[in-house]
Amino acid sequence: MSAVLQYPPELLFTICEYIYAAGLPPSEYASSLDPLAIGEFGTPTALPSSMPPPNWSEPEARKTLSRLCLVNHAWYEAAKPWLWHKIEVRLPRSWLALLDEIIIDTEDDEKAALAVKESIQAATRAALASTVRTGASSDEDAARKWKESIMESLTGPDGSIPPELLTPPVSRDPSPRRLRPKSKSPARWKIMRSISDAVQNVMDLTEPGLYVPRLHDPRPGRFVRHLDFNHFRTIGMRRSVEDSATSRFVTGERVEALLKELPNLTAFGATEYMDGALSLPVLNELLLRGSASRGGGRPTRGRGIVTEDPEEEDRERRREFKDLQAMDLTGCVSAVFVSALTDFVNTHLLHEDEQSNGSDDESRRQIRRARARFMQEEPLTFPGLQRLGLRGVKSIQPQILMPFVLAFPSLTHLDLSATRVTPELLIALGSSTVRLHSLALARCVHLTGTCIRDFLIRAPAAARIRELTLYGDQTFPSPLTTDDLAEMISSAPCFTSGELTYLDLSSAPVTKELLINVCKPQPKLRSLGLSYISGLNLDVIAQFLKNKAMNVEVLTLVQTSPDLDWGRVGPAAPRGSAQQAMMALHSQVIGPLCTPPYVSTLCSQTVVIPPSPTRLRVIELSAPALAALGAGAGSWRIIRSKGGRGWYVDTASGWVDTGLQRNLPKAHPFRVQMCRLADANGNVNSGVGWHARKMEVLHGCGMLGREDGLYGAVSFAYQG
Repeated sequence: MSAVLQYPPELLFTICEYIYAAGLPPSEYASSLDPLAIGEFGTPTALPSSMPPPNWSEPEARKTLSRLCLVNHAWYEAAKPWLWHKIEVRLPRSWLALLDEIIIDTEDDEKAALAVKESIQAATRAALASTVRTGASSDEDAARKWKESIMESLTGPDGSIPPELLTPPVSRDPSPRRLRPKSKSPARWKIMRSISDAVQNVMDLTEPGLYVPRLHDPRPGRFVRHLDFNHFRTIGMRRSVEDSATSRFVTGERVEALLKELPNLTAFGATEYMDGALSLPVLNELLLRGSASRGGGRPTRGRGIVTEDPEEEDRERRREFKDLQAMDLTGCVSAVFVSALTDFVNTHLLHEDEQSNGSDDESRRQIRRARARFMQEEPLTFPGLQRLGLRGVKSIQPQILMPFVLAFPSLTHLDLSATRVTPELLIALGSSTVRLHSLALARCVHLTGTCIRDFLIRAPAAARIRELTLYGDQTFPSPLTTDDLAEMISSAPCFTSGELTYLDLSSAPVTKELLINVCKPQPKLRSLGLSYISGLNLDVIAQFLKNKAMNVEVLTLVQTSPDLDWGRVGPAAPRGSAQQAMMALHSQVIGPLCTPPYVSTLCSQTVVIPPSPTRLRVIELSAPALAALGAGAGSWRIIRSKGGRGWYVDTASGWVDTGLQRNLPKAHPFRVQMCRLADANGNVNSGVGWHARKMEVLHGCGMLGREDGLYGAVSFAYQG
């Protein structure tokens, strides 16, 4: 332990950084596509890896960091930032505790004055430490003189801290007859900056050229990089409808106050359980930070006009914040959120109408005209945000959705599934600076096959797409025609490059000609969706996988092919048809694609068993088809999600050691794990499943990422 105490803080910080990174999911290229196994299974030798798991579970990494905090003060200082790095709000009481830990109520004079006093003492110690290195005195008299000099600088005519906050609470007159108007205390960031500036000013007078480091905020808000409400629930708390409407835990005021204390936040996730808190001030705090507040594109209200701007202080605070990089708004449809987003777009992204009502004075009309003029020259953009998830945001009108999406010129991941996206948005997106890697346009009823085809073929924004979902079902089928699909597959750069890793063409008019003769080989494709294509035969699919997409591991065949027609007709069909359908599945798909070729051992003592023709090991089927399979056959078992989806899985196949292995022994940990999921019969975590329907945007794993909580239910449990 004595040797550990001598380690520099940077080394301890780096060790904790590696521990935190061990709990993060791998990239889409290194993902095993399987649910994370919990337990002690060793360290993976290569990625992808199903067993040992590719990463620790997040609770395990967090527990390790929390234990390091108990070693000594040095380890505590090194591990604390990583414990606060990612915040997942789960329970209402933990949410309230989070607010108490991060937020200081500057409206309370007692608390604010105490914070100022502690900050001045810390500044005095920092100044004395700097002067000691130059040979100055460091006794109590020097400390008192420094404190007096700092107080004098803060109480000057340009001081931004009210005088009542500079006097200790115990020295104030407690007489009830002394009435003082309650002044609004400045924000804590401004208090910290004022004290740091005062210390530097005093230092410049006494020791010119000597730099004093700025004060560190004692609150942990500066460590938070990730905040999401994916696991937040109030279900089961026995709250009445009135309590849910009038006594909300997550309110707009609380979220806004929290965001003001998170200057380094880069990822934010919301859900339908708290979208009523996404008010206009909250959206301002999320988006108008960093480069959006530094003048790089954002017009200053009333530029060139001498007038007071009530938002100037907020913009000054946000200039030092980091840009948001990822935002997930899956399922946010509340009236509060829709109204707030509409106001945000109208205020910051659209040209204001110069006409106004008679109640507006001349100065306001002049400010609006100035804003409109400068917005035409310098439109507001958010270059820092790279990943945006809007799946299921159905209530946003197209005239609001279009300018909002186009305000992000650096997008690489975009999920617009089940939204009111229009062809005009795709046309504008194609001519923008966006360069997409992952795109989701599932169940977009306003899109046409022509606009999708033209976007994928001609738009530079779509040339580098590696993950693409155009999923449709019987309720919202794909708008693509056979001609659109043929031209798209033969000419679109994302199809001809062979870089696709995830593709879903469910309900599209896919034919034998397109798969066998038109489509280029897809050597990197790992997850393929071909559901709701009734006219596509199983032997055609098997031929395509064997010859052009041999690395596909997950295949969806929900209500696809006349060979599986029983799954679409239902239980009223004759018993023999169900058996024939399952025989066709095994004889035409599983047997030829998943079984190693036969090798005779009569002529040789050493036999090298060749690998199977493809890597196929997971097939998604409809509920009637899964029911017809019964308990499965051999190592193939049925694993059901928490919702209505289910998969026929080869439990003896997985990424083990240095590659994909088949015929794992029954006692192998991975096979035991898969059999346990099969025996659960749907009583599993919401993150169990394959071929996600939702894009993972907060970590950047895309369509091959894995999530749990409400995001996991949308990805793997819901049918649509």
